[in-house]
Parts: sequence; C-alpha cells; structure tokens
Amino acid sequence: METRCAWANSSDLMREYHDKEWCIPSHNDQYLFEMLVLEGAQAGLSWSIILKKREAYKKAFHDFDLEYCANLTETELENIRINTEVVKHPLKIKSVKSNALAMIEIQKEYGSFAEFLWSYVDGKPIISNWQYDSEIPAQTDLSKKVSKDLKKRGFKFVGPITIYSYLQAVGIVNDHITSCAFHKE
Repeated sequence: METRCAWANSSDLMREYHDKEWCIPSHNDQYLFEMLVLEGAQAGLSWSIILKKREAYKKAFHDFDLEYCANLTETELENIRINTEVVKHPLKIKSVKSNALAMIEIQKEYGSFAEFLWSYVDGKPIISNWQYDSEIPAQTDLSKKVSKDLKKRGFKFVGPITIYSYLQAVGIVNDHITSCAFHKE
C-alpha cells in the first residue's frame, strides 16, 4: 500500500483526487476555472462534499465552459441553484458568472489565465517539505497576494485560505508530505 497524505485516506473519492489531481501542475484554463469554482464553493464546507457534487457542477456549468458561464442570465443561475445538485448558496452560484467574466479579462491581458497565475511563481511549482499534514499552513504570503489581486479584478470567493487550497489543487504549490508517495523533490 502506498503512503499518502493522511487526509486522502478518508474515502475512495478523496484518494483518487489526491493521487490523480492534487498538486499536479496544470496550465489548462478550463481546469483552472473548474478548480476555482469548486474551491470557492467549498468555502465553509468539506472538500469531500464538493467532490461528491463535482459531476453536478460539470453538468450545470457545461463542463466549466468559460463563455457559457460568462453569459449565464440571472434566471439561468437561479434555475441552476434550484434544480441541480450544486451547493445552493446564491452568491457562490452567481460567482461562477462573475469569475468567468473576470477570467476572460485576464485571458485578454495575459493570453491565458495560466500565464497570469503561474507568473506568481516564475512558472515553477513550490515544493514544500512538510513531514506532517498538521504543518501545512492554511494560507501564505503568496495566497494573500494572489487573493488580493484576484479580488481587485472582480473575482469572488477567493479569500487567502480558499486561494491557498486552490494553489495546491492546481499544482502551483505541492504540499504532499515528505513520506507521501506523491511528494516530489
């Protein structure tokens, strides 16, 4: 049996996410948008709840198609809130549209959202060397800076704690503990 970060052992879904996605660098804007939506939806909830609802999110938001999400009407957003299995928080649902619009603006400016995001770390992931899950911080100076910049650009549900989780999710920060089989030097 492979050694994993302790949090990943809580369910098959968490193990699969840990092994196949968490901390793997992504430069795909659609995936970066998906994870931003899911991390924002997670605020105040457990990640396992969001993973269980992930397929509903993909269906509701047309596989996180930026243009589709940017053009959703108030009526369509309310319909998603009422008739799908996404987190029912109205502001979190509305943030999908506002975040899509903000991401499109960044794409116009930088060529891609990935280019913008990875510029914070000069294109190279931060590899942490934590021995225990308990050592991993909830936020860092980097997550505070990214959060502040995203908020200035109109993004919602992008506080520094959410953004730290996001940076881990998309591989900008690799926080696998040193004893985890997925830790990379």
